[in-house]
Amino acid sequence: MPGHPLSWLFGEAQRVSRAVTVGVFDGVHRGHQELVHRLRTTADERGLVPTVLTFEPHPLAVVAPDKAPERLMTSSYRLCLLGQAGAAAAATLLFDRALAALTPDEFVRDVLVGLLDTRAVVASAAFRFGAGARGDVAALRRIGGEHGLEVVEVPPLLHEGRRVSSTRIRSALRAGDVAAAATLLGRPHRVEGVVERGLARGRTLGFPTANLGRLDVMLPAEGIYAAWARWDGGVRPAAVHVGRRLTFEGASTVEAHLLDAQVELYDRSLALDFVARLRDDVRFAGPEELAAQIARDVAQVRATLGGGSGTEAAAERG
Repeated sequence: MPGHPLSWLFGEAQRVSRAVTVGVFDGVHRGHQELVHRLRTTADERGLVPTVLTFEPHPLAVVAPDKAPERLMTSSYRLCLLGQAGAAAAATLLFDRALAALTPDEFVRDVLVGLLDTRAVVASAAFRFGAGARGDVAALRRIGGEHGLEVVEVPPLLHEGRRVSSTRIRSALRAGDVAAAATLLGRPHRVEGVVERGLARGRTLGFPTANLGRLDVMLPAEGIYAAWARWDGGVRPAAVHVGRRLTFEGASTVEAHLLDAQVELYDRSLALDFVARLRDDVRFAGPEELAAQIARDVAQVRATLGGGSGTEAAAERG
């Protein structure tokens, strides 16, 4: 397929017979996990390699840029979770106008069969493919039958009567409902970044913070949150501020005060797993009033997540 080479993200790249599932998999939420689990079972039963095919960039960024969603996770975290869910290999295709123009028949023939030697496709009932998203599972069965492809349909995973989806998760995050997002994801929503030097105002108040730099994933609504802070070699409960600095004027920021932690994090990667929203962000009269409120926030984080001995074990259970 000229102009559309596969980029292998992990797993064996040589030509082998595969069971494949196709999608963006942003969030790797509970519905995605169910799909990949079924992919693994299908592949194992048929002696195939369970493989995920995804796209870069998000297809909507090409066909409808004004509707392109914010990312829910980094590419590296997505691959890690896909592997944990059961994928033995993952590949990505550059999504451009030429790929978007492929008919459903061409996509099956050129991509699934031609590039991947697919023998079985595992797809959700909501799966759409081909130009104008004209292909569905019924079309996949019809076209696949001409190429010897088996199609395994996975019913949608429902929560409270509605399909679990990345769209629902983004809506929950925009509302600051990180607990609802975690229910749909099957784990807390994670934001990752490199810690940068800030203005050290938190330190002067007695609550030093780790300030995250440029972020490529969606943030929850502005406010104060309880989160698990994770870095190479450590995990601690944290009180996290998302949003503008209201008491001290400044740009939007993500600042995390790690409980009971004495660690140098500048220029290191830090992940924040959001567990609960504590309150709205408000403007205080001055530093003393702000410091008093931060102390109350820290106490609430400790009550929500725990602290001291056993924190790492509690984080893993959470």
